[in-house]
Amino acid sequence: MTVESKNIPLADNINQVNDWLIGHSGFFIQYGVNIVSAIIILFLGNMVTKVISNNVAKILQKNKIDDAVSAFICSIIRYALFSMVLVAVLSRVGIQTASIIAVISAAGLAVGLALKGSLSNFASGVLIVVFRPFKSGDFIEAGGVAGSVQSIQLFQTVLKTSDNKMVVVPNTSIMRGPITNVSKYDTRRINFVFRVSYKADLQKVKQILKETVESDPRVLKDPEVVIGVTELANSSVNLVVRPWVQRSDYWPVTWDLNMAVKEALEANGIEIPYPQMDVHLNTEPQPLTKNA
Repeated sequence: MTVESKNIPLADNINQVNDWLIGHSGFFIQYGVNIVSAIIILFLGNMVTKVISNNVAKILQKNKIDDAVSAFICSIIRYALFSMVLVAVLSRVGIQTASIIAVISAAGLAVGLALKGSLSNFASGVLIVVFRPFKSGDFIEAGGVAGSVQSIQLFQTVLKTSDNKMVVVPNTSIMRGPITNVSKYDTRRINFVFRVSYKADLQKVKQILKETVESDPRVLKDPEVVIGVTELANSSVNLVVRPWVQRSDYWPVTWDLNMAVKEALEANGIEIPYPQMDVHLNTEPQPLTKNA
């Protein structure tokens, strides 16, 4: 048995394709319009998102809201608006957004459980913004790091250390432990401990310390300098000296007074002892014993 093949003319194939295209031209036109509309929505939506975010930042800045807080709020607004733009784009293309939102919600629960650490950082960031234990530019000690606050972000806080290093600390680490804000108040107290010999005249030592500390013009008159004996240690009598200074003078005054007190004590013959141990040797001869 032989099978005869039919040769379909090329013109017939072209005509069939043309007929199919003509029959579905409305679909292609509508789909093309939807694609172009989606691109326009994405472009304009992105521009509107940036404009709104920038305007909110200007309003917050005009109302003297902290820069770190402003950045945090603007980030939330920007991401929320852009998410709405994406939903509108998908809807314009013809994708059923209701089912997508349902799938995203279900997936979000699973992702949320997997990324509970990140969500915890986000929640901690919200608490930092709400309760404001520190602001941009403050020098803080938190999460085992000390530095100046550069920015408060969605999941972490960026600090700049004294030796000019950037440290990114998770917000959870900051809120989990104590937060020390060194820049909160304008004045600070310096806590000195000076050690003198047991042979020293304590009244004279206190007078020397008082005169030396109060001679520094950066030391505040109010509150007054506190000087007292804090401990009778093994090798020395320890005296505490507590002057108050402006926050910006804390370290310069600390360094200068340490040197000035040492020089003043030495100039007045006051011994500054160091840990030592007296060893007494028994030089009496011991009788020799013979083994039985």
